[in-house]
Amino acid sequence: MAKSADEVADAMFQLVEQAQGVKKLKAMDLTKSMIEMFGDEVDKKLCKLAIKQLIDSGKCVYTYFGGSYIEIPHREAAAND
Repeated sequence: MAKSADEVADAMFQLVEQAQGVKKLKAMDLTKSMIEMFGDEVDKKLCKLAIKQLIDSGKCVYTYFGGSYIEIPHREAAAND
């Protein structure tokens, strides 16, 4: 049974959350991990849609340090005042 974009987005978010502070993940890293995890139930198109959902919802953001990475938004110290 094919996975929905929501299920894939949730799995991607968990990966990003686990990697936070340890490793920066690129979109292709997430796509490869999902294909590895779910096999034929996902494809690149579905992964792209799931990444778009994460970015549009604000759960994740693109950052750029010599390459584009997907991360959980950082909380600025001033934002906590």
